[in-house]
Amino acid sequence: MDQQEPPRAKLAETFIHPSVTLREVEVGARCEILQRCAVEYSTIGDASYLGHDCQVADATIGKFCAIAAQVRIGPPNHPMERPSLHRFTYVPEYYDATQQRDRDFFAARRAARVTIGNDVWIGHGVTVLAGVTVGDGAVLAAGAVVAKDVAPYTIVGGVPGRVIRERFSREIAAQLAAIAWWDWPFEVVMARLQSFQSGDVTGFCERWGQAPPAQA
Repeated sequence: MDQQEPPRAKLAETFIHPSVTLREVEVGARCEILQRCAVEYSTIGDASYLGHDCQVADATIGKFCAIAAQVRIGPPNHPMERPSLHRFTYVPEYYDATQQRDRDFFAARRAARVTIGNDVWIGHGVTVLAGVTVGDGAVLAAGAVVAKDVAPYTIVGGVPGRVIRERFSREIAAQLAAIAWWDWPFEVVMARLQSFQSGDVTGFCERWGQAPPAQA
């Protein structure tokens, strides 16, 4: 094990491996970003983690997301509507110092933001294309290429990504969304750990859907 990587059981603070590159990124509490990830112009919510060799750009990632290795979120688009889609059309200064960067093109790239909800599981080698929204509790199966929005608590897989099935009934999904446990203080989440470890999701909703708002 890399000696700079903390034991998982003691991950109380955010850990970012020294090999990671960040550019204009906000990282929440208790996050983990492993070897050789590159993240730019993005926000990562509390307790979310990225496996090694992920590339993330122009994305908002929610809380408690589990992102496996070699995932790519928000790969940049090329200008297919132009006579050439090559980069010389938007970064001509790379080739001719007298030319200026096409800043409008980059502004459009920034606007095509990926939004990943809370408690989302993204499997190994998934690609989520620019502008896609993935709802809370969704699962993206390993190797999927996701080009369209994904509804909450839906499992998507394949190339291109298609719905495989829903994780829960619409009623249960709505109850989980209303509970929004990911917004509880972390201490409350851990205090209620036994409820999370149970496979009785109906019981979870019945218990905590009727409870008063969680307090720290």
